[in-house]
Amino acid sequence: MIWLTWRQYRVQTLVALAALAALAIFLVVTGLQMRDLYDSTVAHCRGDCETARNALVVEYQTLTYYVTSLLLAAPGITGVFWGAPLIARELETGTHRLVWNQSITRGRWILVKLGAVGLIAVAVTGVLSLLVTWWADPIDRVNLDRFTPLMFSGRAIVPLGYAAFAFTLGACAGLLIRRTVPAMAATLVAFVAVQILVPFAIRPHFVTPEHTEVTLSSLVVAPVGGGAESGAPKDGWNGNHVQLKGSGDDSYLRVGVLKPGVWVVSDPGAVLDASDREVRGAPGCADRSTDPFECFATSNLHLAVDYQPADRYWPFQWVETGIFLALSGLLAGFCSWWLRRRTA
Repeated sequence: MIWLTWRQYRVQTLVALAALAALAIFLVVTGLQMRDLYDSTVAHCRGDCETARNALVVEYQTLTYYVTSLLLAAPGITGVFWGAPLIARELETGTHRLVWNQSITRGRWILVKLGAVGLIAVAVTGVLSLLVTWWADPIDRVNLDRFTPLMFSGRAIVPLGYAAFAFTLGACAGLLIRRTVPAMAATLVAFVAVQILVPFAIRPHFVTPEHTEVTLSSLVVAPVGGGAESGAPKDGWNGNHVQLKGSGDDSYLRVGVLKPGVWVVSDPGAVLDASDREVRGAPGCADRSTDPFECFATSNLHLAVDYQPADRYWPFQWVETGIFLALSGLLAGFCSWWLRRRTA
């Protein structure tokens, strides 16, 4: 049964390994170049270090986006092109009956297919994730934005959980729909929906956020549309910021709070007075016609901030990976149960 599964998926496996090898060469070459630039301009900086950091980010910003996007797409590709056809193609063409009429039970048939092909899919994604995490380390150390949705989902161990989930999701879709192309479409839609839902609705609540109140006089401020928006990020512009609301649609400031690397999860921009009532416009230091620094220094306003500390990054990685692996196990169990109870 294992040999038969290998014969069925050997072309896809060899193509994936060839693509992984080519990408590995590219990432190693460009990664070493990035490290050389980081060591020569940022790590041993004695002058204008902010300019050196911004230059590194600007030079590799576009490439970082594409590399991270590729890693984010890899689990979805696995689910659509490996998981969805795994069972749907057999049911659609009727070849499953030939196997079931031999000495192979339905349970063994589906477990071998899920296990053998699924392990290859997770292994390929895992190696790709390790390569991308190593490659992006210098620019991640500059940006300090590991908690942002794009960076968190495209680094470290969590892509392994995504790959396992996408693959078993595709297998279940194929089992239930029994048509390859519709199953592929359903897998893509469901996986994208989960990838949108988790970062914004579930991930912030893995652990109860910490709460603090930050006085405006202690904040770092830049007008929106400045360096942080123009492709040359300033120090600390990441998940560690809020936007102060003004009296108009375009009257607000971007404000850095707490330490670089933390993840602000509360609703941004609520400036409070001593009675914890929200203040907007010029009284809230968001009127561009006034000097925000002078306003901050003379006001007794503050922000109520809920945030996840930077040291929770790895616990969050393990929690999210565990959630998706658990969902994968449940989906695999459902596939096995459904297949055994359905008629041939």
